[in-house]
Amino acid sequence: MREIDTPARNDRLIVAPGKPFPDRTIPQVPFGTSERSPGTSPLVRNPSMTPHPSRTTNGRGRLYDSIVDTIGDTPCIRLNRIAPSHVRVYVKAEYFNPAASVKDRLAISIIEEAERRGDLKPGQTVVEATSGNTGIGLAMVCAAKGYPLVVTMADSFSIERRRLMRFLGAKVVLTPRAAKGYGMYQKAKELAEANGWFLARQFETPDNAMVHENTTARELLADFDGERLDYWVTGYGTGGTMTGVSRVLRRERPQTKIILSEPTIAPLLGSGVPQVRNADHSPAVSHSAFTPHPIQGWTPDFVPYVLQESVDQRYYDELIAVAPPDAMAWSRRLAAEEGIFTGVSGGATVAVAMQVAARAPEGSVLCAMLPDTGERYLSTPLFEGVATEMTEDEIALMRSTPGYQLETA
Repeated sequence: MREIDTPARNDRLIVAPGKPFPDRTIPQVPFGTSERSPGTSPLVRNPSMTPHPSRTTNGRGRLYDSIVDTIGDTPCIRLNRIAPSHVRVYVKAEYFNPAASVKDRLAISIIEEAERRGDLKPGQTVVEATSGNTGIGLAMVCAAKGYPLVVTMADSFSIERRRLMRFLGAKVVLTPRAAKGYGMYQKAKELAEANGWFLARQFETPDNAMVHENTTARELLADFDGERLDYWVTGYGTGGTMTGVSRVLRRERPQTKIILSEPTIAPLLGSGVPQVRNADHSPAVSHSAFTPHPIQGWTPDFVPYVLQESVDQRYYDELIAVAPPDAMAWSRRLAAEEGIFTGVSGGATVAVAMQVAARAPEGSVLCAMLPDTGERYLSTPLFEGVATEMTEDEIALMRSTPGYQLETA
């Protein structure tokens, strides 16, 4: 990150790498107060105080040729109300990607690298097995580039995901939930072989970790340039974020501790049982330690080959399991207390980050990954108890003034 002092006062604006201001005078408007609370970073404003003067924006200073050019450069945001006071906790909000998840990065990498190699022909159908986010990212990319897309997905995943993919032009083939992730993966392979389609192979392709090495990791280095980054926390789905970012952190920020997580009820790595693979590195069987869990997008019923590098090279310093109810509780807290709307996987990552933060030394800085948006989960247990009709308290508020009252039962 670059810091720019405004001419009239010693307030700094933060400018993302590769996103310079347009060639005009930098506005003399701070994004917060010039005072800061004791013990906070000089880059952090007091969130409880209203900015003066009014907030403005400047535009990005560029025009975009395609929606795919907006992928990446997602922000790291401080948690101001729910984190322990002796540390700073940030979240990297991947729902700022155009199709609202970290898997947009994977999707564009798979398609563009296949185009470069000549593996993907113009107009050829793309097929992939997905829990939803990769499929949504691929649907967005394929729509922008003119490729038909077929997605295979177990029928246990949220309704929103299949509707979003279909809305983006993809066809969604459902597989029995009893066959788990392995079943939807095998269905995608069958369809690719039977029809001559391009199989995206998100769980094995080197294009997966590479894009995180080239983008996600570089963004973290830039955003924490000159700052501490003591812990980086993530879970795994394909393993691409974990492996790609870890390559860079181990090389450029070796002091940063890497924390990996998986569900308590699906401890694939924690079990120590190796994954049985076929010659093409795809899973040969479902992993014996897997049981179904509600952290959609995390931990399929096999150890992806993309993740295997992180296991073999021992990129992570600690493996911490998280209970699904804790993941949901922290997702709800992020929304209600920080205004940060993320899904169950984001809640799971923050749950683990809070465990680490509680025992971290004074002044430590942590960053946790938020893979997607909470809007993918409206029909899932994450939203159980969220009323669609007015609650008793809301009815009482309605009746507290005389006008514009609905008739209620």
